[in-house]
Amino acid sequence: MSAAPPPETAALAKFACPACGAEALWNPAKQALVCPFCGTSSPATLDADTGKIVEHDLVAALRGLSDDARGWKADKRCVKCQSCQAISVLDPVRQAQLCEFCGSAQLVPYEQAKESFRPESVLPFKVSEDRARDGIRAWYGKLWLAPNALKRRALTDTVKGVYVPYWTFDAQAEATWTAEAGHYYYTTESYTDGSGRVQARQVQHVRWEPAAGQVSHFFDDDLVCASVGVHPNLVRGVEPFPTKELKPYDPGYVAGWLVERYQIDLVAAAKAARDAMDAQLRQLCAAQIAGDTYRNLQVRTSYSGQTFKHILAPVWLLTYGYGARAYQALMNGVTGSIQGEYPKSWVKLSLLVIAIIVVAAVAISFGSHR
Repeated sequence: MSAAPPPETAALAKFACPACGAEALWNPAKQALVCPFCGTSSPATLDADTGKIVEHDLVAALRGLSDDARGWKADKRCVKCQSCQAISVLDPVRQAQLCEFCGSAQLVPYEQAKESFRPESVLPFKVSEDRARDGIRAWYGKLWLAPNALKRRALTDTVKGVYVPYWTFDAQAEATWTAEAGHYYYTTESYTDGSGRVQARQVQHVRWEPAAGQVSHFFDDDLVCASVGVHPNLVRGVEPFPTKELKPYDPGYVAGWLVERYQIDLVAAAKAARDAMDAQLRQLCAAQIAGDTYRNLQVRTSYSGQTFKHILAPVWLLTYGYGARAYQALMNGVTGSIQGEYPKSWVKLSLLVIAIIVVAAVAISFGSHR
């Protein structure tokens, strides 16, 4: 298994339309490079067989990947937002006045001390812009607690397509565990109630027994998002991304689209992945414990075949301000799953609280008269 990706090929400045010569961009609806001026599709879509998606040895990579793994295989420039710290990777001719992630105008050129690792695979957009607008608009229409003024604003006019960075990790895990399994049993005891009458009740006890076992589990493409521009709770909400549909990276897939550079590096991502794997293994071990409860669970795990890859995943992002706060809504660019933040109307919240109090009071009153 190779510890480093294949060497870079020559940089491509743009993908020319065969009809008018303008720059062709990746079109999610047609799954092809399409000219935005004359509508001509390129004679052939990008060939998924031109490269390979390689799982790289994690241990070897942490010792240092070759510089062949770096760079975008196309001319790019980077700007960094001084507000949210997101680093956007842009085509050289594209001018950015506002940060696509938080709306701030505090953008400064970003010069990398060393080229970032090149993504080797990409999930091309499948959800078109029109579908994204309609989906986000419909989602907002169902938000009863949102202010009416928010629903009247044309928020979806600012929806943007963004490729966010991810690391994926594979590993074979072997875990052995020991614990004490608890089995409930009950005895009957007598007691005297407040009226002086003798009553009987069931008392729960626990019988503890030693238990042990083992778990074998393969982690396949566990995702660690490396974005700082998209709010973490939202990106987790639109996961998973169908990594089985990954294509070998080709700059044509990101032509005309905003790409965020990772800021969670391989070391930090690998640690986050290991922590998540450890937690999942602990749950799998706990599920094997016979009985009703357990205590003193001890898990010993060994990992082998640890690999990783760097990918780009597509999202449709809406960032807007309401009052003094910035909010985001996010759609998975492949599956169409939506998560979002929105302001709450204090009037509607007050009405909801009053309604809950009234219902509770009626229920209590009804119960006391039975």
